Amino acid sequence: MTEVTLIETVSADSLTKLLQDAGCRVNRSEQNAVVQLLSASQGVGYAVRFGNRANGQEGEFLDFTFSCALRIQGELPAGLAERWNASRRFARLSVQGEFLVMEKDVVVADGVSEKHLLGSLVLWDRLLQEFIVYLRDYSRNVADQTEQATSAATAS
Repeated sequence: MTEVTLIETVSADSLTKLLQDAGCRVNRSEQNAVVQLLSASQGVGYAVRFGNRANGQEGEFLDFTFSCALRIQGELPAGLAERWNASRRFARLSVQGEFLVMEKDVVVADGVSEKHLLGSLVLWDRLLQEFIVYLRDYSRNVADQTEQATSAATAS
């Protein structure tokens, strides 16, 4: 039986390597001494933001968040984020100012395998794809309902 080494902290370097090994391009960004990683999937950009610092280990963290922020253009349909959150697991959707943000937290504090981290990345990629389809379908359904309501009003 092969012994699995558990990962209890992550750093910008370790997650950069993980993402690159999975075939993702990664750029490191730093603002106000806060490092984040920038990548994309299916043409949709996202960030990897670090959370709680590991005690006594500079640049090491116990968790991180995948985050995709899309600028809202025009009026956001009521209930869009709430419907996503009620019908999906693993990622939450929120409105933050003029952005629609999808986030997924990953905790490594108690020790996880590299395979688990790769699984989290695969799940994130899948959620991003579902997110784009959800937005497209939601917009299409709202447009269809508006068209039907307009047709019904003009027919009366």
